[in-house]
Amino acid sequence: MARPSDELLQSILRRHQAAPLSYPEVGATRDPVLPKGYQIDRHRIELGTGSRTFLAAKSAMQSWRMFDRAWLRIFPEHPEIRAGATIAVVSSHLKFYSINLCRIVYVLDVAEPASVFGFAYGTLGEHAESGEERFTVSRYADDDSVWYEIVAFSKPNAFLVKAGYPIGRAIQKRFARASLAAMRQALVEGSQM
Repeated sequence: MARPSDELLQSILRRHQAAPLSYPEVGATRDPVLPKGYQIDRHRIELGTGSRTFLAAKSAMQSWRMFDRAWLRIFPEHPEIRAGATIAVVSSHLKFYSINLCRIVYVLDVAEPASVFGFAYGTLGEHAESGEERFTVSRYADDDSVWYEIVAFSKPNAFLVKAGYPIGRAIQKRFARASLAAMRQALVEGSQM
C-alpha cells in the first residue's frame, strides 16, 4: 500500500466517525486492574522533576510528540485531545502502510494532589488490535518526579495480526520504546530553547 494521502485518510475518518469501539471494556485503563483476556502492557520513563518539566511534558503530549517518529503519523495532524475525537494512526512497516482507527474515550487533567494529564484511546473495527491505550504524564507530590506512562490492553483484531502475532507484539513493543524516546527527546529539545 502506498503512503495514504490526506484525502484518503479524511474520507476514512468521515466514514467511521460514528463507528463503535471494537471492545466492551471502554475506559478500563482508568483502573489499576486491567481486563482479563488481553495482553497487558505498561511502560514508563522518568522525565525529570518539577512543575516546569510537567508543563513541558503536558505541552509535548498536547502536540502529540509521543508519536513523533519517521515511521508514525497521526491524522489529522495534532488533533485536539478531547473525548470523542477520532484519529488515524498511520505506520509504515517494510514498504507498506497500515491505518489504524482510534477514538479518544476519556481525558485526564488533574491538578491535585498530584498533577496528571493524559488520555486514552480505544480501537475501532478498522484497527489491527482491539483494546485501549492510555498515555499520561504525572507529577508526584511526594518527590516532585515527572513520569510519562503508557498503559494498554489489547488482543489481535485482524486476521493477519492473529496469524503473525509475534510480529504484531514486536511492533507494539517498538512503538512503546519509540514513544518513550520521543517524549524524552521532546523535553530535551524544549529545555534547549
